[in-house]
Order: sequence, then structure tokens, then C-alpha cells
Amino acid sequence: MPKTALIPIADGCEEIEAITIIDVLRRAGVEVSVAAVNQDKSLSINGAHSIQINADCTIDSCANSAWDLIAVPGGIPGAEHLASCQNLDALLRSQVQGGKLYGAICAAPALVLGSKGLLVDKIATGHPMFQQNLNAKELNSESRVVVDGNCITSQGPGTALDFALELVEQLCGVVKREEVGAPMVLTTSATAYY
Repeated sequence: MPKTALIPIADGCEEIEAITIIDVLRRAGVEVSVAAVNQDKSLSINGAHSIQINADCTIDSCANSAWDLIAVPGGIPGAEHLASCQNLDALLRSQVQGGKLYGAICAAPALVLGSKGLLVDKIATGHPMFQQNLNAKELNSESRVVVDGNCITSQGPGTALDFALELVEQLCGVVKREEVGAPMVLTTSATAYY
């Protein structure tokens, strides 16, 4: 059975992060659900740099579903919109309580995960502008990607490929990571701190 992932997006999300996560996970054969977090319930969001992204569903339709991974892109004000979404909050808390994989990149580790107390027992990273607000057990400001148990965090747009490949490795194993990374002409060596 294929692995599943939920990627929530909102107006103001960092497009590089959202699209990279979605693309790389789909290359790995993961069934990705892209969920729009919009007040008007539309499936289209306008990213931080005015790029429109169309979701598969709304976050409201995901309330009674489960995934192997929930990964949250950053961007401002995207991460702020995601942080204020009650349905996403409930899904993330359920994911953490179930010991399933969850991750965030850029501003989202601080604004979405840290603000909800979902990093208090984790070593984590995030965008340098938000690291002081991470609310984690320990900050790792040196690593591009940090894995602590079932939690994966990353620093920003420039680390999006590293982050997405680490998500593939955590979900599907190192062989799948290499299968996905090699045709993309990337180094497939581990970039994460464990």
C-alpha cells in the first residue's frame, strides 16, 4: 500500500517549499493530498510571490482522515494562516500523538509547530529569522535539515530539496531516496542531523 502525505497550503505560502515537497514526494510514489486552507473554501491559493497553486481538496474535508506524514511549508503570511487553522491544529496533534511523521520548513517550525507546543521535546531548526521563537527542546541552527524521532524540520527555500528528500527517506527508506534523487542530478548523501 502506498504511503500517504498531507501538504496544507494557504495564501502567502512559500511556493518553492510547497511545490518541492509535493513534487518530490509524488516522484517517490507517495499519495499526496494538497489541502487548501482558505476562508472562502476555494482550492486555489496565491503564494508569497504571486504564484497560484491549486489544491486537491480543502483542509475541512481532511478532518476525519489519516496520513503517514503531514509536512507544512513556510512563507509569510502563509505559515501564519496555517497556524490559525483549527482543523490543521487537530490533525497535527493527532499525528504527533499517534507517533506518525510530521515536519515543517522555514517559518512553519516556529509558527505552526512550536507555537502549539509540538516541538517542546524535539531538537529542531527553522528559518534563521524565526529560530529565536522555535519553542523547541533544543535549536540546531547549523543543520539544513534536522530529524528528531518522528519530527523533521528545515531552514527555508534553499533547503527545500534536502527537506523533501529527507521526507522520502523517512517515509520510504534510503533506497527510494536515492532512486528519486539520482535522476534529479542531486547528491543523495544524507544532509540531515539525527
